[in-house]
Amino acid sequence: MNEDVSDGWAASAAAWIVEQGQDGDYGRRFVLDAPMKERIEGRGFSNALDVGCGEGRFCRIMQRAGIRTTGIDPTEALLARARELDPDGDYRLGRAETMEVDASFDLVVSYLSLIDMPDLDTAIARMVAALRPGGTLLIANLTSFNTAGQPDGWTRDSEGEMRFAIDHYMDERPIWAAWHGIRIQNWHRPLSTYMTLLLDHGLQLRLFVEPQPTGGSPEQVARHRRVPFFHVMEWQKPA
Repeated sequence: MNEDVSDGWAASAAAWIVEQGQDGDYGRRFVLDAPMKERIEGRGFSNALDVGCGEGRFCRIMQRAGIRTTGIDPTEALLARARELDPDGDYRLGRAETMEVDASFDLVVSYLSLIDMPDLDTAIARMVAALRPGGTLLIANLTSFNTAGQPDGWTRDSEGEMRFAIDHYMDERPIWAAWHGIRIQNWHRPLSTYMTLLLDHGLQLRLFVEPQPTGGSPEQVARHRRVPFFHVMEWQKPA
């Protein structure tokens, strides 16, 4: 399947690389990186699989924490950038739904990639299969009430006040997100869809947080506090 036709990633890769730079966009730098680093540092993880690794930014962060990494992504241009920035890294072309890895990883990471996966059930099954017994699945994801308001998101009401409208929350559906030359397909799903799939695989929830922004402009912080974008979950595979 041509991912450019199906989800926009190939056509958006160049703009994505510019947007992320070396340090990531606002949400990564000021909201998600701190809680994600907290969950990987000093916990004895030796090897990690980053599913939907993109240009390899979080792989490099994990390497700096002493973790050996393997990154998998379906967009060749993003993998080329990952290899350019990390020539000795292990980056592989593929999709979560069809990846073939054995149960050898003590950490599997999905950093804002579950929303890109059309076949979520199969993708989660393959991620769980990649974990050794006792291993950890670490997820950063968009909140479902936020995606339920997309693509329109913020609009002005009749009095000129900014409001965020949520609708069709229970209906799983693709949504197209566009910003700064990037146009990609995400998926809205109710939170119960994610939770049920993870619980059905016997995983045990160890962490659920909705992180607060730690920087950025006052406007960015205020908007994020009104309608947060992200949550972080940590699940453990029974030993």
